[in-house]
Amino acid sequence: MRLCATFIFALILALPPAAGSARAADTQPTEYQLKAAYIYHFAQFIDWPASAFPAGDSPLIIGVLGDNPFGADLEHTIQGKVLNNHPLTFQKFASIAEVTNNCHILFISSSEKKRLPEIFTTLKGTSILTVGEESDHFNENGGMISFVLDGTKIRFQINQTTVEKAGLKISFKLLSLASKVTH
Repeated sequence: MRLCATFIFALILALPPAAGSARAADTQPTEYQLKAAYIYHFAQFIDWPASAFPAGDSPLIIGVLGDNPFGADLEHTIQGKVLNNHPLTFQKFASIAEVTNNCHILFISSSEKKRLPEIFTTLKGTSILTVGEESDHFNENGGMISFVLDGTKIRFQINQTTVEKAGLKISFKLLSLASKVTH
């Protein structure tokens, strides 16, 4: 229970400040501000193989493929952050061809749901953590982590088999926080 509270507290700290509001303290974070914070924290609980980075201090790239539902929130959430000597950077990708070998965490927008089989086929054999929306049957189609709305709460599910096939190691801490883990 303490781990969950610590994770939630860390998520809140990672959120970008609400812009343009004198009553920012009263403002609830948006769905995609929360999802951006989750994505940042996913990076802390995943180990990539050394071959995923050209150098020990190469950036860890978090990207969005398709329509960007985050606006500037994801970019602001990771701005200035460094994990294991890897500065976090944001990139918007227009096509799957741009992604291969240029990304570590890829949020695949719902705008790409018709192309999911093609996207997952293209990414096969890469060490890219894929994140999407469960409403698109994301994990069933080959995704790794999917966001699920549970009433007003945002939860996530993990396809552990797909994560491991990509050569990624996922922390037990993250697995224990998932609402569902598929093996």
